[in-house]
Amino acid sequence: MYIFDLDGTITDTNGLWAEVDREFLARRGLMNTPEYERVVSCSIYPIAAQFTREYYHLPDAPEDIMAEWDALADRHYRELVPLKPGAEAFLRQCRAEGRPMSMFTACRPSLCDAALERFGLRELFDRVIYAEEIGLEKRNPQCFVELSRRLGVPPEDCVLFDDSPDNCATAAKAGMEAVGVYDAYYAARQDELRSVCHRYIRSFEELLAK
Repeated sequence: MYIFDLDGTITDTNGLWAEVDREFLARRGLMNTPEYERVVSCSIYPIAAQFTREYYHLPDAPEDIMAEWDALADRHYRELVPLKPGAEAFLRQCRAEGRPMSMFTACRPSLCDAALERFGLRELFDRVIYAEEIGLEKRNPQCFVELSRRLGVPPEDCVLFDDSPDNCATAAKAGMEAVGVYDAYYAARQDELRSVCHRYIRSFEELLAK
């Protein structure tokens, strides 16, 4: 089973979320910090919202924080975000080869659906599973164990494509094969990504049939 992350792997959207964070905080006269960015970039939505509330001592309920994030990001996913180079071609190549494929993302379901429908990619995936459904962060190896159970595929028969060094490391710990996909958001951590993955690619174009 080939399993694909969305943000930073299939879509070029990691930078968008940094912008969403900055806009959300600027509305409240606040500024991003390295510690804050480190935590929320690895968290699923509900955990990130609760952390944001506590970290900045906000009166907003986590549900309201998530709704505001959704509103800030919605137009980008529906109209603006680009695919990573070679991503669509590789997905269609895999489908033509008869490979089973699923998506596993920490993105909000409505935003993920909007992006997949925009590019006509939804039909290529047998399953789309959201980390929110599992309730665990991707950096928790148990998250990938549960993902494997839900897919009905042993971890050793799964290949994860992901741009995050943390996600690739935990997937590997769970027994999956990890393919690291370069993204500028993690440019400073590429040596780490290479070290935790079974394979590393700069672009999906490297995997296209000649």
